[in-house]
Amino acid sequence: MSTEEGGMHEHHQGMLPVVDSVDVSSRGDVHHLHGGAVGLAGVLFLTVTGSAPITAMLLNTPLSVGYGNGLYTPAGFLFATIILTVFSVGYIAMARKVTAVGGFYSFISHGLGRELGMGTGLAITLAYSVFEASLCGGFAFFATGKLNQYGVHLSWVIPALFMVVLISILSYFDIHLSAQVLGAALVTEVLILLIFDGSVFFSGDSNVQAKALNPLKAFHDLPASGHGSTAVAAGVAGIGVFFAFWSWVGFEMAPNYGEESKNPKKIVPRAMYISVIGLGIFYTVTSWASISAWGGQAQAALAAQTNYYGYYLAPAAQFGNQFISDLMSYLILTGSFACGMAFHQTAARYMYSLGREKVLPSQLGRTHPKYHSPHIASLTQTVITACIVLAFGFGEGLHDAGTNAYIYLYGLMAIMGVVVILCTQALVSVAIIVYFRTSHKDEAHWWTTTLAPVISVVAQVYVVYLAIKHLSFLATGVSWVNYLLYIDLIVFVGGVAWAFWIKSNDRAKYETIGRLVNEGLDSV
Repeated sequence: MSTEEGGMHEHHQGMLPVVDSVDVSSRGDVHHLHGGAVGLAGVLFLTVTGSAPITAMLLNTPLSVGYGNGLYTPAGFLFATIILTVFSVGYIAMARKVTAVGGFYSFISHGLGRELGMGTGLAITLAYSVFEASLCGGFAFFATGKLNQYGVHLSWVIPALFMVVLISILSYFDIHLSAQVLGAALVTEVLILLIFDGSVFFSGDSNVQAKALNPLKAFHDLPASGHGSTAVAAGVAGIGVFFAFWSWVGFEMAPNYGEESKNPKKIVPRAMYISVIGLGIFYTVTSWASISAWGGQAQAALAAQTNYYGYYLAPAAQFGNQFISDLMSYLILTGSFACGMAFHQTAARYMYSLGREKVLPSQLGRTHPKYHSPHIASLTQTVITACIVLAFGFGEGLHDAGTNAYIYLYGLMAIMGVVVILCTQALVSVAIIVYFRTSHKDEAHWWTTTLAPVISVVAQVYVVYLAIKHLSFLATGVSWVNYLLYIDLIVFVGGVAWAFWIKSNDRAKYETIGRLVNEGLDSV
């Protein structure tokens, strides 16, 4: 005998409820986010700004060109575009079924069980926490460079902590404010990069090579070349492709804003496809323009290895004018700031989701009585980020902005988090296959919920393998770099173990892990 009530049905033994999902839309004991606060444009601003076009280009492209696949950096972006579009096919199908602020955590819990859901929920929260710290490093690198131009010489730690504090203040208030700030930054940075692209491609002095767009060449290593002052060290293609995927991190956040959007069943899919494909074209073209501006692979790679700060700014002045270069040098600051704020928002919402389900301390699941923001989770994320920045800032020998703010804090924290993201996206793809085959057999589709997720799993696991294999290449001289991945693993395994403990000691709580959804907002 079975009874249905509130998304639950009884065990055959008549003891404990098995929860398929819990609709929180009409429950008074659960704190809610600001429903209907943002439309399609708002969700796009919040997700695309998380991917941060100008940050992806000015911070990631030099690493890909100088330490990865060189001339074929645009091909790496094109390859990532294809794979992430394929991933989005199944992800959107799942988002249509489960509207939950927990995103990956909720999807995996529904598809593969609460234990794996808990493990990935904690790991993905860790990833977004370190992403904000990573962007603080990128912001600090360019901020110190700009301040140096005005004769102000500060430790990079100061602008990094300034960013942490300002993000905390803005995120404490209504999501409307965050969407407006992120949107203004996004539009401006996209426009300046389009101007940069046009100035390069329409100049007779650039060296545009079509073969740079061949996705089959994406995994070709940058070869060593030159000698003396023109020597270019060999790169590793896996690093280049990995940083291409890092450039999209944030686009998958659209389902996390489902509870706060006006029409999630329509808005989430549209935001996903617009962001992944639009960003893909934009990244491919803009990275191609940067290589073309330097005259070819050897020249571009040399600039990327020796002049991070000027890799884009120098050709912007040469092919455009000094005003464009100067404006770009300011927009990288607003762009990296906005990107960090988007990551802060997502990390806070993962903490909020876990707190709302009382998996983490329940205080994290509270919202502000006036602004309806997850203010306690947001403040918690602020403390975590500040601690990471301080650890890098005051660690032994970690004082140079070029090496430590950019290569170490930005680069290594990015790798630590992106490994989690790609592994989780692969696991989500598996969850999609299982979920539709077990819960929605009549809606399972050979492409949408089967083949597309399989392709996504294989491709992303391979990219993770390459990144882990060559991790020490980027972090030369850093003896503790492998511990970063051990931390990822410990958090994931700890989450799984924690879920088993809850299952044995608090079965009612266990049954709701990853099951809080908001059907009240699922208008079609």
